[in-house]
Amino acid sequence: VQLQASGGGLVQAGGSLRLSCAASGLTFGPRHMGWFRQAPGKEREFVAAITWSDGTTFYGSVKGRFTISRDDAKNTVYLQMNSLKPEDTAVYYCAAKSNWRTVVASGNYDYWGQGTLVTVSS
Repeated sequence: VQLQASGGGLVQAGGSLRLSCAASGLTFGPRHMGWFRQAPGKEREFVAAITWSDGTTFYGSVKGRFTISRDDAKNTVYLQMNSLKPEDTAVYYCAAKSNWRTVVASGNYDYWGQGTLVTVSS
């Protein structure tokens, strides 16, 4: 199983980025997909998730700025990040799970990608 995250980079505050996470080696359709992030010196935190039936959940500070979507034909989940702020700077990880335990807990995910760095300058 491999989750390949991409799309990170350096952007100015107020800018946008779209992260992608391509999955291989698993049956993508029934999976719930999540994005987490970890800033330097901080704990990994939940950002957003999308269920197999396209239900979405977002962490409070990104609501209204980030959207999550999936393309099951491409085995890919996306995180569109708009109005980026310096506090969004972190390594972003995608993750996959098939259970129905809460999407916000990192321990409930079965597979993880390698992370992609997002840096937002002020």
